[in-house]
Amino acid sequence: MNIDDLTLGQIKEIKRMDCKVDAPGLNEMVGKKCIIRTYSAGVWFGTVEQKSGNEVIISNARRMWRWHTKKSISLSSCAIHGINEDKSKIAESVNEVWLEAIEIISCAEEAIKSIEDANNALSQ
Repeated sequence: MNIDDLTLGQIKEIKRMDCKVDAPGLNEMVGKKCIIRTYSAGVWFGTVEQKSGNEVIISNARRMWRWHTKKSISLSSCAIHGINEDKSKIAESVNEVWLEAIEIISCAEEAIKSIEDANNALSQ
């Protein structure tokens, strides 16, 4: 098949397929556990399932209602070191959530365990 010979209908069909249409590298977070800062829905943690432009769908999604990092001062530090559970409030998980992301930060294993193990928001 010669790409120059594709019809407009064939191009539309290809676009509808489950293929990555963002620029190379922009979908590297798909499949990773990440912290997502949104435009208006706060901060979330979960596995990035899909990404298109600034829209993402994450699974096993937990809203980080209040977060304090174990070390340092930033959300990036939460993604590296994890949270201070005594000072943080992390909601129970929902199956999936669609978000408009402004920042997606992949998490280190220490941070993943810290956030996944957090349960203080459930008891308060």
